[in-house]
Amino acid sequence: MKINVLIVDDHAIVREGLHKLLSAQPDMNVVGEAEDGMTALKVAKSTQPDVILLDIAMSGLTGLETIGLLKEKRPEGQIVILSMHAKESYVQQALSAGALGYVLKASPSSDILRAIRAAYRKEYFLSSKIRADVIEAYLASHKHQPTVRGYDLLSEREQQVFRFVVEGKTTKDIADILCVSTKTIEKHRGSITSKLGVHGRLELLKYAIKIGVVDPDLWSD
Repeated sequence: MKINVLIVDDHAIVREGLHKLLSAQPDMNVVGEAEDGMTALKVAKSTQPDVILLDIAMSGLTGLETIGLLKEKRPEGQIVILSMHAKESYVQQALSAGALGYVLKASPSSDILRAIRAAYRKEYFLSSKIRADVIEAYLASHKHQPTVRGYDLLSEREQQVFRFVVEGKTTKDIADILCVSTKTIEKHRGSITSKLGVHGRLELLKYAIKIGVVDPDLWSD
């Protein structure tokens, strides 16, 4: 049985190269392509991929935002992130959001293939140019650290809304992305403010950067 893969990248030339690479593998089948996060959600729903190869820096929804939404739409689909950045904070954010793999675009093509196969087996994989202890540190911290931060008290949906808010998206923008009413988003925003004790987008952004949920460099890519 072949691994069905969805390619998500905002550069057509990158998608074309990845399509050729994956299609040449006897155990892989490209079931679709998407140029942004919103399109990826629609294509994932219709194609039911086993693995989603996802660019981290895209216009509109970033790869990190898209991960959580994809896991809602296609829980069985495993996610491998593609990125230009090797910073551990980016890797940690991707893993926390639900990705199983993180591959650098400058890595050899063999890394991409290995990451897809590992994700299909529900195993973690990091690009060979990223320090090998990142996954171990991530798993250890999430296994042993007690929930003490206010952010950890937020529900998964509230965490999604929190990230959208600190990026500057309006209530209507968020409601449209999540396919819910603006009233629902306002309720989530009120709950977030109550749980964190932080008011206003600027203060929320400072809070997000302080606890490492958002790296400001990532949103400028």
